[in-house]
Amino acid sequence: MNITSKDLPDLDTDTTFNSPQGNAAAQRALDYYLKPTVSEPKSEERFFGVNRHLSNEESLVHASDLLRCAAATAFKAADSLQGVNRDLAFSAVHMVDMARAMVDHALDRGER
Repeated sequence: MNITSKDLPDLDTDTTFNSPQGNAAAQRALDYYLKPTVSEPKSEERFFGVNRHLSNEESLVHASDLLRCAAATAFKAADSLQGVNRDLAFSAVHMVDMARAMVDHALDRGER
């Protein structure tokens, strides 16, 4: 079936539209597709996330436990090494122990 122009009804079409300025519907459409959403904050993609409702004390306790495990792992790895590699591994153990001491200190101060 072929439709010719004489089969179409005559529509009053306004072809003077040159700019979306002053046309609220056009502006909303442009804003929707071109502007970033204001209501949704940009979230950083992370592999590991922390529960927002975790208290400071719970966070520090968990960090202390993680540091204890890291120190034990580094210590065990250093046991089977020799020379400079052994020294580096024990340096890592020492730094982890210092970090754990700082976390434990923060926990102790929070209890007062």
